[in-house]
Amino acid sequence: MLVRNSLRALAALSLLAAVSANAAEPATAIANEGGIRDKWMLAEGAKLAAPGYPAEFAPDMRNVCMALGYTINADGTTSNFQVLKQWNSATEEKEPQPGFYEAFAKAGAAAVGQWKFSPRPEVTSPAPVFTVATLNFQATRDLTAADLRAHCQIPDLADHMAKTKKKNINDHQIDNDNRSRDAAIRRAAGTPRN
Repeated sequence: MLVRNSLRALAALSLLAAVSANAAEPATAIANEGGIRDKWMLAEGAKLAAPGYPAEFAPDMRNVCMALGYTINADGTTSNFQVLKQWNSATEEKEPQPGFYEAFAKAGAAAVGQWKFSPRPEVTSPAPVFTVATLNFQATRDLTAADLRAHCQIPDLADHMAKTKKKNINDHQIDNDNRSRDAAIRRAAGTPRN
């Protein structure tokens, strides 16, 4: 009984902390690709890592592009990766096979996750900003880099975000983890599934 009550209290505290954290987060500004130049610059010594082509799909020789949204945090690190648009030369927006776009999303997030920014010297209180990077995975020269990029560019990020609500690449994993955690709590507490 003590274990059951402790698990329920832990679950309630976790939920309350998550709700409180979300309620306390300030609204993040949105900037178009390249629109961060007035407040942010590449950190000294940092490079913009380019994503690698996922090896498991290299034999297919598809050109792929992706608009990957991300947050530049106040400390200059990147997070909150969201696939906003994707395209490939074989099936366009449609995923050619299960796991295809997920592999490219992971490669894109791994590269952009290495990016590091610094606030411009005149910025005294750096604030997070959500922006987008258009990433190319070019397997052939059938398209120029600019033509490939054109399939995924988002000219007005705020408008795009208002019109589409896409889950970020981690949402599915987070949902699965939460369901697994909830199931474990129910099993430990002896509570049937609703």
